[in-house]
Amino acid sequence: MAKQPMLKFVQIDRDMPEKRAADDRREDFDEIYAEYAAEKAAEQASRCSQCGVPYCQSHCPLHNNIPDWLRLTATGRLEEAYETSQATNTFPEICGRICPQDRLCEGNCVIEQSGHGTVTIGTIEKYITDTAWDKGWVKPVAPSVERGESVGIIGGGPGGLAAADMLRRAGIQVTVYDRYDRAGGLLMYGIPGFKLEKDVVQRRNELLADGGVEFVLNCDVDADKFQEIRSKHDAVIIATGVYKSRDLSMPGSGLNGIEKAIDFLTASNRKSFGDDVEDFDNGRLNAAGKKVVVIGGGDTAMDCVRTSVRQGATSVKCLYRRDRANMPGSQRETQNAEEEGVIFEWLSAPKGFTGDDKVSGVMVQKMRLGQPDASGRQAPEVIEGADYVEEADLVIKALGFEPEDLPTLFGQPDLPVTRWGTVKAAFQTGATEMDGVYAIGDIVRGASLVVWAIRDGRDCADAIIDRFNAKAAVAAE
Repeated sequence: MAKQPMLKFVQIDRDMPEKRAADDRREDFDEIYAEYAAEKAAEQASRCSQCGVPYCQSHCPLHNNIPDWLRLTATGRLEEAYETSQATNTFPEICGRICPQDRLCEGNCVIEQSGHGTVTIGTIEKYITDTAWDKGWVKPVAPSVERGESVGIIGGGPGGLAAADMLRRAGIQVTVYDRYDRAGGLLMYGIPGFKLEKDVVQRRNELLADGGVEFVLNCDVDADKFQEIRSKHDAVIIATGVYKSRDLSMPGSGLNGIEKAIDFLTASNRKSFGDDVEDFDNGRLNAAGKKVVVIGGGDTAMDCVRTSVRQGATSVKCLYRRDRANMPGSQRETQNAEEEGVIFEWLSAPKGFTGDDKVSGVMVQKMRLGQPDASGRQAPEVIEGADYVEEADLVIKALGFEPEDLPTLFGQPDLPVTRWGTVKAAFQTGATEMDGVYAIGDIVRGASLVVWAIRDGRDCADAIIDRFNAKAAVAAE
């Protein structure tokens, strides 16, 4: 009887790849986890229970065939594991690095619920695709037939790039228009290198270009440019993401030294490329030698505190108005930040800022959790008389993002938007009420996860292909 290669979660404990020591990783922006060796990846994959109803798969926005590629990994069939992973996910090595697996696939693993510790799905996913790159299994798109239809994609983030990949596989001509000098969106300029090294993103961009995707960079789309793009292509996908930072309106909020998270992170990532960044070099967006206070509790706040540590801040504190259990960011990231020396001030919210021309402190009011709000989460309430001032040389606002006013920016008053400013688009297809215009990702959902943007991009591409096929069928009659 053949030896059972799976269901080893009772005999084998969960074992993550080795994590670099906190003192070492504070000194650079390299990724903090080591790579699995082949034997360790196979061993950890063999812990999968091969459930009849795989909750890991159903809780993945892409519905990745996780049990299948875990079994293939456990039995040494890595190229097949990569093909299975790539079939449903355009960027598995990116999702393996930055997805909040603790809230998605791993958080819903059956053996985790039974107390045996979840399968290390994310790190195995990363291992499979990194191995595929090393072995040369990852190839540029080579469609069997080139088609005449073309699609213009406004925004080169994960949603736009996922759509571009799927459209090119069908032989459709694709042009991606992006405001930055490198495609990737927040993958390139928002997420720090210690979570996602930039060569991982750049090699995907190069693969897409080798497969026939045209990139038009440094391209700000205004009313005239939008009209030009729309007239040039058979369909247009709006995949701009949301980049407008939520702000604070309170005493002292206009002082120098109070910065937006996106500006701070973009400057840091640009420096990693060797770019000239004036606001970093003159100290404005550089945490070196400063007492840093970050306001917010999401993943962007975690990126800011951990970046500040690496830049050489003398102290880094994070203010969040709820407690640890109710913060929106990844618990794994919070733990990493604490290991690196970040201090979290839970149940703390700003009420203003001190300083003359430049910020010198944050006026903090202590909170307690009261009755649930409209979302079901306990609403924070102010504790009277518990205010204090937290010293700060640099304050970073990581309060989330909102959409830009696209109907005005694009000169398209008929572009339908919600009361929050997000674009109204059909579920699954991304179609808007404007003929041939689609919208995907955060500009539709609001600030969300990279994996959801990938899902939207793939679904939208499928819908556009179906539309083109239907038109071709009618024309052929």
